[in-house]
Amino acid sequence: MQKRPLGRSGLETAPLVFGGNVFGWTVDRDRSFALLDAFVDAGFNAIDTADVYSRWATGNRGGESETIIGEWLKARGRRDDVLLLTKVGSPMGQHADDRTDLSGAWIERAVEDSLKRLQTDVIDLYQSHWPDPNTPQEETLRAYDKLVQAGKVRAIGVSNHTAEATSEALAISAREGLPRYETLQPHYNLYSRKTFEGPLQELAVEQGLGVITYYSLESGFLTGKYRTAEEAASTTRGAGLKDRFDERGMRVLATLRGVADRNEATPAQVSLAWLLTRPAVAAPIVSATSLEQLSDILKAATLTLSAEDVAELTEASED
Repeated sequence: MQKRPLGRSGLETAPLVFGGNVFGWTVDRDRSFALLDAFVDAGFNAIDTADVYSRWATGNRGGESETIIGEWLKARGRRDDVLLLTKVGSPMGQHADDRTDLSGAWIERAVEDSLKRLQTDVIDLYQSHWPDPNTPQEETLRAYDKLVQAGKVRAIGVSNHTAEATSEALAISAREGLPRYETLQPHYNLYSRKTFEGPLQELAVEQGLGVITYYSLESGFLTGKYRTAEEAASTTRGAGLKDRFDERGMRVLATLRGVADRNEATPAQVSLAWLLTRPAVAAPIVSATSLEQLSDILKAATLTLSAEDVAELTEASED
């Protein structure tokens, strides 16, 4: 399977990245192991997580996903077969006001916690999860520089940052000789395009950044499993998708089904294959809670859409 570069980091990822947010939340340890086994056995190599996953779940404190991944790595001995992508900066209870934190002091502490949970001595891609308005970006980048110099982190990336903030960080890195963000992780898919297209995408192309998309299937909307807002509202996960069933959303779903039928594929596979044609996109993040679901999604990596398919999907999803 042909791999794609993650910016200029020297790291390469298969066309899909497994989203580890489900581990320790909607997927228990045993099923997590089975999903990771199947994912890597199929030739994929990148696992994305964060220290905060899944602090929001009842009884959790954060770190559950990293812990399960670390236990899987130890049990299977497959550290050299995978890229570990994790994030720092989300609230982990370190502040009473539960604010984001990319301070040098917090990064120095948080990376040690992540390394311990992941049972590894190096994180391949360490990402700033959310902006921290209280910390100068140069402080954050200098903290990352120490980690890279110490061999604890191979490359750094950024998630949920604006084009302006990312550009500023890149300029600081160039001016001060610090590691630069090599990847972006934006919310981006066939339905939600304005979240990335425009200045952020232009910056990624110009600077050679690798883009790893999240919410790649718009929380299940682009799988086509919900045909009406009422049907989505009747499920726990689909309850927040009501506003997607507008005129444009219905047009996107209809077009997806048509392209999927022509290609003997599923809407989910087509949605992901479309993302893989977008400028600067290295790999979409995908999650699954069952082996059957994972098997279906992974076929997107080998689905080649025609120029006509891509054009039809792009036109149908324009705002």
